[in-house]
Amino acid sequence: MSDKIVRLGGASGFWGDTPEGARQLVKSGQVDYLVMDYLAEITMSLLARAKAKDPAMGYPPDFVSQFIGPYAREIAERGIKVVCNAGGVNPLACRDAVAKVLADQGVNLKVAAIVGDDIHGMIEELRAEGVKEVQSGAPLPKTIVSANAYIGAFPIAAALAAGADIVVTGRAADSALALGPLIYEFGWTAADFDKLASGTMAGHVIECGPQATGGIFTDWRLVAEGWHNIGFPIAECAADGSFIVTKPDGTGGLVSTQTVAEQITYETGDPANYILPDVVCDLSGVRVEQVGKDRVKVTNVRGKAPTPTYKVSATYPEGFRSIATLMVNGIDAAEKAQAMGEAILKRTSLIFVREGLGDYVDTSIEVLGAEATYGPHGRARSVREVILKVGVRHMDKKAVDIFTREIAPAATGMGQGISGFAGGRPSVQPVLRLYSFLLDKARVKISVELDGKTIPVSVSTEGQAVPPYQPKPAAPTSAPSGATKTVPLVELAHGRSGDKGNLSNIAILARKPEYRDLIAGQLTPEAVKNYMAHVVEGTVERYDWPGLNGFNFILNASLGGGGVASLRYDPQGKAHAQMLMDFPIAVPAGWVRDGKVSP
Repeated sequence: MSDKIVRLGGASGFWGDTPEGARQLVKSGQVDYLVMDYLAEITMSLLARAKAKDPAMGYPPDFVSQFIGPYAREIAERGIKVVCNAGGVNPLACRDAVAKVLADQGVNLKVAAIVGDDIHGMIEELRAEGVKEVQSGAPLPKTIVSANAYIGAFPIAAALAAGADIVVTGRAADSALALGPLIYEFGWTAADFDKLASGTMAGHVIECGPQATGGIFTDWRLVAEGWHNIGFPIAECAADGSFIVTKPDGTGGLVSTQTVAEQITYETGDPANYILPDVVCDLSGVRVEQVGKDRVKVTNVRGKAPTPTYKVSATYPEGFRSIATLMVNGIDAAEKAQAMGEAILKRTSLIFVREGLGDYVDTSIEVLGAEATYGPHGRARSVREVILKVGVRHMDKKAVDIFTREIAPAATGMGQGISGFAGGRPSVQPVLRLYSFLLDKARVKISVELDGKTIPVSVSTEGQAVPPYQPKPAAPTSAPSGATKTVPLVELAHGRSGDKGNLSNIAILARKPEYRDLIAGQLTPEAVKNYMAHVVEGTVERYDWPGLNGFNFILNASLGGGGVASLRYDPQGKAHAQMLMDFPIAVPAGWVRDGKVSP
């Protein structure tokens, strides 16, 4: 067994992330590769629109201006290779922009672009074949703005093998950006399922930047002092697939079994069947072990054959939206703000009738500061300072323009204590919805573009059928025998929520193994559905996660459409885990008496 270690640094979690992550990792001297993630489903549609206006665009320019420009010479001197999905919908243009900056600085690095994920040109062919949406079974919408397959890691490995120092992809799976270098460095094959799954998990842990090193951590007080200089994650990967998560020396944050476990669960579904392009991961028995200060070892990730299909994420337009916010002060501020929001909607609806525009497709009023997002669990009563948020969606842009015009008049025609107009009228945005479907891998032609050559890349097109979505039945609701006290769930567990389209997942992980059964008996899918009924329109499913002493809950139809299709102030369910942390759990009274938990 080789004792070689490959060090991957997660330098960017999204388009707009701080460039300090890349700077920190480059200067640390602790990484061999920088992995940089820029894309999300909605980002792809925005980039597609940018490319339609200018064929030379369609990629996040931040990668070139904030990373390649400032650090090109240093990454060359340190021998660091870079893998990113900053190609967006135009990897060739991104490659050319990078190459120009390198040439201008006299830096000799080879840049490869991976193309083929953009399957927009196949849309009419697929429409004729009757393609269906994965969950709803709906046919393809009339207009598709973008359509990209989530390709895997083997094309990245091929680019590195061909001599690339910088690899730019389009819509590769986030974790594939890390798995590709490991396939190249260790010579893993398409049949090394356990190793591919482990490498995938290394990528999954570091793909969101400091979310693995104390960012959005349940126990935030343990890390708040170091937020200003939080360390970006490093995965030290071994040939057997195991890896250690750490961060640069002298940085803030925390790498603990809890911070890493929370990130492992982020944006997942069935832990035993986490589907990615190169492998189906079984994370149910994953182990996390503290092996030093800010060092956590991850082992026991298992892999199974991949599916013969890619997931394709397409976006389509569905009207326009706007979200307005106002500060409302004074006595009974929450009640006053609610009345104002309703009045604005009534006034604009009357104007629509007069103008023959039809009514809103969707509206949303949230009084922030009065715990409106908590629904029936809100505790705020008499507050004197709130933010009124009014969101609307309409198929006609003219109607939404009227809404934006009618916000400011509330300052003279409605309640006292209104402010917050300094930013002018709220903006109008096109609504782009997500449409996902499966496509045979054999139909997606992927190639590496390097040094003026096109290198075709073949990937395995065989595999298992898509694993069925089959959560196990929950244990019956139960409470401990004898005298009990009620405590909030956060005393017994920590957790993390994430989003996929219009569903969110909430992972709940017991702080001690002995807490798990107590949680299992009371935090049933039905109990979560009832508790979160103010946000969940669909079903709730629960999966066991024995390796992490916890559970993963899937909240279907819980994000108001998700992304920019949602009018909620939290369209990605970022607060869902925090909401559930207040769920009441009955524990033996002795636990509270003895200080084992706090009441």
